[in-house]
Parts: sequence; C-alpha cells; structure tokens
Amino acid sequence: MPKSMKKFLYLIGGILLLLCVLIFYPTSMPEYNVTRDYIDMEAEILESFILAKDSSVIQLPEGHFLFSQALSLDAKKHLTIRGMGMDKTILSFKGQTKGAEGIKITQCSNLIIEDLSIEDAVGDNLKISDSDSIILRKIRSAWTGKVSSKNGAYGLYPVLCTNLLIENCEAIGASDAGIYVGQSQNVVIRNNKAFFNVAGIESENSTQVEIYGNEAYENTSGLLIFNLPQLTVYGAHVNAHHNTIYNNNVRNFGVKGSIVSAVPKGTGVVIMATEDVDFHDNTVRDHKTANLSVVSYALFAADEDPESSTQNQAAEARGLRSIQGDYEKDIAYNAYPKAVAIRSNTFENKFRFPTLSNDYGKLMLFKNNTRIPDVVYDGILPDNTPVQSPDFQICVTDNGTINFAFLDADNDFEKFSNDLSPFDCQLN
Repeated sequence: MPKSMKKFLYLIGGILLLLCVLIFYPTSMPEYNVTRDYIDMEAEILESFILAKDSSVIQLPEGHFLFSQALSLDAKKHLTIRGMGMDKTILSFKGQTKGAEGIKITQCSNLIIEDLSIEDAVGDNLKISDSDSIILRKIRSAWTGKVSSKNGAYGLYPVLCTNLLIENCEAIGASDAGIYVGQSQNVVIRNNKAFFNVAGIESENSTQVEIYGNEAYENTSGLLIFNLPQLTVYGAHVNAHHNTIYNNNVRNFGVKGSIVSAVPKGTGVVIMATEDVDFHDNTVRDHKTANLSVVSYALFAADEDPESSTQNQAAEARGLRSIQGDYEKDIAYNAYPKAVAIRSNTFENKFRFPTLSNDYGKLMLFKNNTRIPDVVYDGILPDNTPVQSPDFQICVTDNGTINFAFLDADNDFEKFSNDLSPFDCQLN
C-alpha cells in the first residue's frame, strides 16, 4: 500500500476516534459544591493564633467560619491546632483580602494540625515552611465550585520541612497539587484522598519519602514524583506502595506556564528525573494517556514554548515552578530517572483508545497500535549513554501482562518498542 494512502487512512481513523471520544466521554469539569452557614468569629480565632504560646492547644469550635485574612504562626513549639472534625470545623477564606494563604506556618516544630477543613484561600490553603516534626491529620483542603485555574495552587503545602506526616486528609480542587511535599526530608504520606486537582499527590525534590494507602482519582494526574532543577535540595529514595490511582482524566486546568500545566490529562503516575524510586504493590487503572510514565526532565523541556516567557513569569509570580529550558546549567542536577523499580503492581484499563487531546495520546495511536500503555519509558539519556546503563537502570518486573512502551524519544522514536525484556531486571 502506498505510504500516502496509509497516512490518509491513519488520518481518517484518528478523526473517527476523536468523534468517538467526544461522543462517549464527557468533557465537563468537576465541581465541589457545599452549603455553608457562616458564623462571625474571625476576631476571636485570629486572637487565638496571635496569642498562642508554646506547648498549648488552639481549640477551634464547631461551625463554618469566614475569614478576610490569613491565620499565621511563627516560631512556635509543641503546639496543636485542633478542630471538631473536618465536616464540623470549616475555615473559609472565600473573599480573602489580606494575605494569600489560609493558614501559614513558618519555623515551627512539634506541631499538630487536625480535624478541620480549610477552603478557598487566594493562594495555598495550608502552607508550612522551614519546620520540623509536623503532623497533618484529618484535614480537608478544598476549593468550592467548578475547578478553575483561578483556584489556589496547593492544598496541603509543606516545603523545606523535616519529619513530616500527612495522614487521613482530603485534597480537592487545587490548580497545582492537592497534597504537595517539596524539598523535604523524612516524609510519610498515607491514607489520604485527592480528587479534582491537577496533580492529586506530588513529591518534589524530597528525600526519604514513603507514600502508601492513598487514593487519587479524577485529577489530571494522580501521583507525581518529580525532581526539578535550580533548587537548593534534590530528591531521592521514594517508596510508593499500596496506593489506588485511577481515572485521572480531568482536563488540565493548571496555570499556564507552570510545570504541572504540561502534564497531559489521563496520566496516572509520572516519575520524572528522580532516583531510587520503588513503586510497588499499587493499583493503577483507567487512564487515557498512560497508567505510568518514567521520563526525563528533558522531555518536559523539549515541549517548552519559546514564546511562553510571559506565561512562565506569571506562573512564577504565583509561586509556581515553570519549565526551565536552561536546566543543563545546573551542574548539580540530574535530569534523568535512575534506579527506578516498578514491580508487583496491578495495571488495568477500561479505555480502548488513547486520548487525542495531547501529543502523547496521538503518538500511542500511531506507534502503539492504538493501545494505551501501562508503563512508558521515554528512553532519554545523557549523550553516549546506552539504554539500561548501570547508572540509569529502569526495572519493570512482576506486573502481570502489561503494555510496555519504550519511546526512544531522543531519536525521534526510531526504535520505539514494546519489548519489555531489556527492562525485566533487578536493580544493581
């Protein structure tokens, strides 16, 4: 058959598939709608934060409370902030006029926050920075109404922290990540739910992180394990296990120019430029682009729009990370995943055809026989480095019968392959 005829048939087939997607798969954006009956106690609660002493408890009453400004704590020790339950104590920042965060914590130690909800902050609902020994328990972070890029970026947002536990929380509606841990060490993220976010759960530039027992669904992407350049701390040693990550197919509503705005919808898990990742005993299912992707930062940088500097600046002005096209100038940064084990997981997919809403789905249409891959590896490596070099090993084992795709993205997909055997290995 002439090549021109083949291209024509592919085009027709793609159009038909697109029509099927539009007809059978709804594209409406999710909404989180609640009813609130606000009580005016702003002055009293603000005072309790201002006057809080070390080794004390800020006990918040039952009710729905509206705030015009952020609640903040600085340099406190052995303090507890406790509500009456995430369905009973609601702190709303709808209409906030002062500050960006809902609750802002800095330079604290031995802090517990539990049994409350935080809603609709201008920026992040709960930001904790430069702190040690922090427990976040039974907290709901949410933006109400239909999801939007105007929603705050991060729901639960610890950064530059040590000895951190996030458990039994919920995160809804964040325009970046619902549960985010950045540049932190000794972290446990367990038994949480994240939905209606761009990224459900994200570990970024963090070390000694354990992520287990979580449920991430109806986000753009369920779980991101990232290492980004041009930061003071780089991540490694992430153990993600016994999570359920499914149906993350929401259209990306991230702020244009931010790095998460480049994550394609229908991506269950993305492991990017991180080393020593053990991803095992998870269930990942029902994604329209890929269940799991292992990629280099170079893949994201290659997609950077040279005309997007204004968008990047706007994203960074909101405290978001943009794609750094000059990442190679950071000599301390390794842009390639290494020592990644994907083992003993369950991968399933009810969708028969990849999405055509992004280039990766289109690539699968033409290169992967219209199949949606369970595991994708971009194959991008430093110059003159062979695939499966001992320094950059990716092992995919004991996951049952899966669709594996090696992209060979560095060579225009010339050696695209479904052969899993070179990656059926144990880490050295």
